[in-house]
Amino acid sequence: MIEIDGSYGEGGGAIVRNAIALSALTLKPINIKNIRANRPKPGLMPQHFNSIKAVAQLSGAKCDKLNVGSSEILFEPRKIEGGQFEIDIKTAGSITMVLQAFMIPAAFANAKVEITIKGGTDVRWSPPVDYLQNVTLKIREHIGFNAKVDLIRRGHYPRGGGFVKVTINPVKKLKPFSFLDLEIDKIKGISHAVKLPEHVAIRQAESAEKVLKAKGFDAEIEIEHSDDTLGPGSGIVLWTEGNSRVGGSSIGERGVRAEKVGKKAADELLYHISKGAALDRYMGDQIIPYMAIAGNSKIKTAELTNHAVTNIYIAEKIMNKKFNIEGKLGGIATIQVY
Repeated sequence: MIEIDGSYGEGGGAIVRNAIALSALTLKPINIKNIRANRPKPGLMPQHFNSIKAVAQLSGAKCDKLNVGSSEILFEPRKIEGGQFEIDIKTAGSITMVLQAFMIPAAFANAKVEITIKGGTDVRWSPPVDYLQNVTLKIREHIGFNAKVDLIRRGHYPRGGGFVKVTINPVKKLKPFSFLDLEIDKIKGISHAVKLPEHVAIRQAESAEKVLKAKGFDAEIEIEHSDDTLGPGSGIVLWTEGNSRVGGSSIGERGVRAEKVGKKAADELLYHISKGAALDRYMGDQIIPYMAIAGNSKIKTAELTNHAVTNIYIAEKIMNKKFNIEGKLGGIATIQVY
């Protein structure tokens, strides 16, 4: 039984998601204590609970103490098997956060995996679904990962109700990889507004285009407008295309002008571009488990985050791999696994 300290490093849900995912992948039982101990609301939140539940279904795991609010869980996986799965978060909890944990072991099932998830597709403090589709999955394709994410309906805070269907085709292994210096061919994006006037999405896009144009970049931003959702919301995701992808995003909020939402996304993208690294700060931490799985890989990230350091702690503990970091927290860093 591998003991995991849930308060280590950034001490949030990333420890839980990555530990559960790599436990299922390796079939090594784990005991996680002090879950989210330093957060205002310690213990498992609904999205963490559902991440564990989804991976447990996939791996036939025995789970002890698995409840919303739990500060400790025991997770004993048995076998990763393909099939069809359904998860309903029942809140606006992040769908993409659940998928971060689920997709790691699902890629190594004995048959195709299909999962439908209901919850939040575009919520604060988590990757929007458009980022998952156009940044995360495109980078994973480079290393042999084979998955498709279909957005059926968007879900925003506070009502949620988003609906996503994911198909993951099994692979035998991932290819060692190198993502170092960024090369840009073009910039694309999606600006959406649901149960709001279409001009909200248009203004977000025009504002982002203006900011990018001032720095010498043209952008192709698709406008998406729909009323097929439980509640109103908006957002914009931008990304580069080239040898890799870096992104920038922003979620609309009540009382915040659409122009400010678009500018925020463009500013974030420009920040990542300015670093010249092939991975932005979000992919810089999300890619860590895949580095451990593939082995002998190297990346450069626009910003070394506490999430990345925490994910390395988990990967070294469960996968018995050694990582080397050149760089400091908050700065550009090169990370290598042996």
